[in-house]
Amino acid sequence: MYTIKEETTLVGVSELRNRIDKILQEAQHHKVIIEKRNKPVAVLIAIDQFNAMEELIDRIEDLELGRVAGEREKISSGNDYIPIEKAYKKVR
Repeated sequence: MYTIKEETTLVGVSELRNRIDKILQEAQHHKVIIEKRNKPVAVLIAIDQFNAMEELIDRIEDLELGRVAGEREKISSGNDYIPIEKAYKKVR
């Protein structure tokens, strides 16, 4: 196990197998990058950090969807919509 930054530790897969409890404790304090054959394959982080990241992603997605909806409203404000029944008749 190597600490490459104050908040990041590198761990090989074989070491992960042998020292899982210690590595899980490390993951509670900072991210742990798991390597296989000297290539990063996964990252372990504390569940609180993961949940915060998920919440942030959800908020960003909501903001983007709101922006897209606003743009569509601006574009379509001059267009006339037809009732669904009329659309079905045109398709048939």
